Amino acid sequence: MDGDSLVSTVNVHEAKTHLSRLLAQVEAGEEVVIARNGAPVARLVPCEKRGKREFGALKGRMVVPDSFFEPLPESELEAWER
Repeated sequence: MDGDSLVSTVNVHEAKTHLSRLLAQVEAGEEVVIARNGAPVARLVPCEKRGKREFGALKGRMVVPDSFFEPLPESELEAWER
């Protein structure tokens, strides 16, 4: 956490009651700590944004053996059907 971020602490009841407001605070860059009986339990922080996936990025880095495409033995099929 950098020095520019704000941190708010709320109790569980307030978090349940005002979740939308707390999410807006997090989206604005604030960290929210949720506490139970005054003890911190969880932090609400923004999710890291994922970069765009590139199709074929693993090409040449993985090998699927031919045996992958063979039918499964009956014992294996039966195990999946239980």
